[in-house]
Amino acid sequence: MINYGQPIIDRRVRVALVGCGRIAQNHLSAVNRHLERAELVAVCDVDANARNRAAEVSGARPFASLTELLGNADADVVVLATPSGLHADQTIQIARSGRHVITEKPMATRWEDGKRMVHACDNAGVRLFVVKQNRRNATLQLLKRALDKKRFGRIFMVTINVFWSRPQAYYDSARWRGTWEFDGGAFMNQASHYIDLLDWLIGPIESVQAYTATLARNIQVEDTGVMAVRWRSGALGSVNVTMLTHPKNLEGSITIIGEHGTARIGGVAVNEIQHWEFAQPDADDDALVGQASYQTTSVYGFGHPLYYDNVIRTLRGEDEAETDGREGLRSLEILIASYLSARDGRRVSLPLDY
Repeated sequence: MINYGQPIIDRRVRVALVGCGRIAQNHLSAVNRHLERAELVAVCDVDANARNRAAEVSGARPFASLTELLGNADADVVVLATPSGLHADQTIQIARSGRHVITEKPMATRWEDGKRMVHACDNAGVRLFVVKQNRRNATLQLLKRALDKKRFGRIFMVTINVFWSRPQAYYDSARWRGTWEFDGGAFMNQASHYIDLLDWLIGPIESVQAYTATLARNIQVEDTGVMAVRWRSGALGSVNVTMLTHPKNLEGSITIIGEHGTARIGGVAVNEIQHWEFAQPDADDDALVGQASYQTTSVYGFGHPLYYDNVIRTLRGEDEAETDGREGLRSLEILIASYLSARDGRRVSLPLDY
């Protein structure tokens, strides 16, 4: 049993944000939703304009480097919204300073790096949280309830589609985008939250077979990929991902076909219940299905404030982490298996060697 120290109960949880780019606004807004229990004390970015904008909006103290922040900011937990390939070394540095860590998806781009992050936090007695805010979306919470209630019976097939658009200008906007070392491709980056659904909703995976391609973007990594999945339960499925949809994001969906039920959560980012039919009725069908769908202009959804609520409650000793480092490894393992499969042209069995 790891000793994480005393819970924070007599004051607000002090949060520092490292990386003030595309996803940072979601974190700034989420902390702002919990000002009675949390406060943003520091922001950090190597880009002076980005960090100064974040500091101006939040009132937090700006820092130019993580080392400077750790030496001068009185933070309890540090949020990493930096390029994915930096997460491992930054997490280890933060853990050694005695702070807890929140890392955006994916937690790492390499399997060994993910394991290093978990071990470093364990050894330092600090918590490692991995952002999986889509789990908190109302549509997926309702789907999870139906699965937990065994309403589908035996699951036969699962299909996930992520048909989005990322123009060349998106990849050109930062040198790290579209690189193997810092970013990862359509599977690793854009579809990471959807890969998480494979294990979280359906269960342990037996094997995957994947193909990837770089069809239209000038990048190192894939802009398109397909993956066949076999679960240990015997269920079969597929994941179909492309960043080449014309002219804009079209669909982020999951369809589950089971012995006693069929459901499809679609929309641009699993924000609409498009089909919901089961052999046996349930109170959720009338009370919740009509309320769960929501409109969104962002593929990120609205789960960050709910995610932060769990983090804050965990640090206050009132709850347990919903997505800790080990939970983060589960989706990273599937991602790494898909890339090994595509590279070697073979089926890859799980679990990977630990």
